[in-house]
Amino acid sequence: MAASGSGGSRADNGYGSQQQPRRRKGPGALATAYLVIYNVVMTAGWLVIAVGLVRAYLAKGSYHNLYYSIEKPLKFFQTGALLEILHCALGIVPSSVVLTAFQVMSRVFLTWAVTHSVKEVQTEDSVLLFVVAWTITEIIRYSFYTFSLLNHLPYLIKWARYTLFIILYPMGVSGELLTIYAALPFVRQSGLYSISLPNKYNFSFDYYTFLILVMISYIPIFPQLYFHMLHQRRKVLSHTEEHKKSE
Repeated sequence: MAASGSGGSRADNGYGSQQQPRRRKGPGALATAYLVIYNVVMTAGWLVIAVGLVRAYLAKGSYHNLYYSIEKPLKFFQTGALLEILHCALGIVPSSVVLTAFQVMSRVFLTWAVTHSVKEVQTEDSVLLFVVAWTITEIIRYSFYTFSLLNHLPYLIKWARYTLFIILYPMGVSGELLTIYAALPFVRQSGLYSISLPNKYNFSFDYYTFLILVMISYIPIFPQLYFHMLHQRRKVLSHTEEHKKSE
C-alpha cells in the first residue's frame, strides 16, 4: 500500500510514454478513442478538484479544512482510477496488472479506509498536503496520456510529468504518512475494522497494527520509486533534448 505515487510514481500505463526502448503496438482505434475520452474526463475531474480548492481557499481566506469542499469529487475521481486496472487486465494498456492494482489501490485505500473512515483526520492539514500533491500530479498525468494518445505531446507537459514529482512525491508521501499517523489513536480507541477472537472464523485482525505496518512499508519502497523516477527523468528528457538537436 505504501508510496502510492503521490508525485508521479504511477506506472505510465503504456499511453505512449516513450520510456520503452522498443516501440510497442498501440491500442486499436476503438480502444484509443475510449482511452482518450477516459483521460479527458479524468483530467477535467481533477481540474474540478483544483478549482474547488482554490475557490474554497479564496472564500475562507484560510487553507484549513479545505477537504470538505472537494470531498465528493475527490472520492469519485480517485475511485474512478480503478478502471486503470481493468485497462491493463483487458490488454488495451500494456502495463502490469499487479503493479497498476497496487498503485491504484493504495490511493483508494487512503481515500476510503483512512480519510473517509476516520472522520477526525479530515481536518488535519496533512490531508490537504497529499490532496494538493495528488491533484497537480493527476492533472499532469492524465493530460500527458491524452496528448500521447493523440500523438501530439507538448514538451511542457512532458517536462512537468518528469520534473514536478521531485517536489510533489515527497510532499504527497509526507501528507499520507502524517494522515495515517493522525488516524492511529482514533483507530485504536474505536477498534475500527478490527476483528477479535473468539469468533466463528477463528480469525483476528488488528487494523491499528496494519496501519503501522503500512507506514513502515514506506521506508524501503519510497526511495526505490523516487530514484527510479529520477533515472526515468534523465533518460526521457535527455532523449528529447538529443532529438531536438538532431532536427
